[in-house]
Amino acid sequence: MAITFHSNRSLKRHIVDQARVTFLGIGLMGRPMAMRIAAAGFSVCAWNRTTAKADALRPFGIKPEADLAAAVRQADVIVSMLEAGPVVAQLIDAALPSLRAGNLWIDMSSTQQGEALAFHARLDAAGCRFMDAPVSGGVAGAEAGTLAIMAGGALDDFAQAEPILKAMGRPTLVGPAGSGQVAKLCNQLIVGGTLNIIAEALVLAQAAGADPAAVRAAIRGGFAESKLLEMHGQRMLDRNFMPGGQVKSQLKDLQNVLVAAADAGLVLPLAALVTDTYRSIEHDYPRADQSAALLAVEKLNPGQRLGAAPDQLP
Repeated sequence: MAITFHSNRSLKRHIVDQARVTFLGIGLMGRPMAMRIAAAGFSVCAWNRTTAKADALRPFGIKPEADLAAAVRQADVIVSMLEAGPVVAQLIDAALPSLRAGNLWIDMSSTQQGEALAFHARLDAAGCRFMDAPVSGGVAGAEAGTLAIMAGGALDDFAQAEPILKAMGRPTLVGPAGSGQVAKLCNQLIVGGTLNIIAEALVLAQAAGADPAAVRAAIRGGFAESKLLEMHGQRMLDRNFMPGGQVKSQLKDLQNVLVAAADAGLVLPLAALVTDTYRSIEHDYPRADQSAALLAVEKLNPGQRLGAAPDQLP
């Protein structure tokens, strides 16, 4: 009789493929992310404080669950995508009695590094595992499954999480727990600063007598080319500030950049300036897309307004 041997790797892959996932937080980002995981063949349960948002995912093969304890009790892997660190902390505390030893919690929210380390310690003390895996790419990236995913955690945990994360985009392990949030802050600093520079460049082009749309087209393909110039430069020209990434979220991330810098003993003058730019418009346009950095530049230059299109605001 022939005997077939299965490698540990193939057995582990089979176990990973059968992982039951509970997704916590069905917001602008969480909804398409959960749908991507389900479309990849994973069994997905969804929970949200507003139960109707989870219920709306039922046609996509996702099981809604109104009770948090029941939602996490049936999971091998818990994925959270929530507004901020304090909300994540509340959910972890509420879910802990229902978690099983060995459960892996992947927090994809944007939090402070110190908060991520606290989540890791809290879950580790309960016999569970933790990874922070914040993302970049906005709602469009979540819908397309092309998010940049910056993961912090143990190598073995990343190996288990990788097939789930790949359903949503391109995951990279950047270091131990907490490192994902550091990478996200670096990303947001580059994004926030670049959006402000693009806004200033387009306003300068128009004020100096050039066609800002033509200037944008002319510099594309040169060293200034970027996805931000392509996507958000066009948003600014169209004055389309309907939310992808929101001003309030960008401001929160930039404030966390300054906290991380202070903790590391650094002075980041440009980060402070960019943070002040977003702070100047957060009260009036909290839910506007982050390309509303243009509105902050115009606010500093009375009488200057890019283009003639009406503002599209949430």
